[in-house]
Amino acid sequence: MKEFKVENHKSSLLPDGEWKLIWNDEFDGKTLDETKWANRAYMMGKRAEHWVEDAFELDGNSNIIFKLEKRNGVYCTTQLQTGYNYMDMPSEEYDTASAENRKEENKSENYFKWPIGEIKEPKFMHKYGYYECRCKMQEREGWWSAFWLQSPIIGSTLNPEFSGVEVDIMEQFSRDGIVQNVNHWNGYGSQHKSSGACKVELKETEDGYHTFGLDWTPDYYRYYVDGELVREIKAPLPISQTEQFILISTEAIGYRSSNWNQWEDLEKAEGDKWVVDYVRVFEAI
Repeated sequence: MKEFKVENHKSSLLPDGEWKLIWNDEFDGKTLDETKWANRAYMMGKRAEHWVEDAFELDGNSNIIFKLEKRNGVYCTTQLQTGYNYMDMPSEEYDTASAENRKEENKSENYFKWPIGEIKEPKFMHKYGYYECRCKMQEREGWWSAFWLQSPIIGSTLNPEFSGVEVDIMEQFSRDGIVQNVNHWNGYGSQHKSSGACKVELKETEDGYHTFGLDWTPDYYRYYVDGELVREIKAPLPISQTEQFILISTEAIGYRSSNWNQWEDLEKAEGDKWVVDYVRVFEAI
């Protein structure tokens, strides 16, 4: 690994070779840069009441701090993304009665209702390169954090090289010092496939921050933790050949199940923080 200096900020650790910085957010100031990030508020077209727009703050010292907060009896977190999955976009309800009336009136052009919401322009998408996030992990059980890449059209075909791969560069579900990386493709139904999780035990650092990186080429994914190569994925597992977007996200554990408010852990975790120092994308020269 080699050091890449970023003025007035912590240096990056990059794989050997020549690199240029093409996109980054150092989270300077006190306001989120909305030219770079959007909220993820919907999943599969439905509003997620536990994802809110502002369960975070910028501390003025080049950190964004994600929080777990209780609002109106619901534990909430924030997910930020640089693009959009088309399946997440909310659509209008299909009004069967009015559709039948329009059909009887021979207004067939109004009969069909597109079931997917309006597609939005991404703020940043890219393919290949080195993707890096430096962060300080949360301390209490009850919620998790992730740094990952997503395709806007994942699962739209059975060719993940074309449709994309969910690439979870870092996920932390527990407070035992274990993080994991994993890939998913072919959507999230019965045809879903996965690389299986690679679990990594974090080593102590002087300041408590850890760096997670992904080297993505047409031929492989290589995952790094604190400058150490921990995994390589290559054929026969699929490598996405399409542009994808970045997410930094937090979630309340259990929210997708009938018991998503696991009160005991969530109450203990209230007020905990996940601190992100920067997110950077490099391109090989």
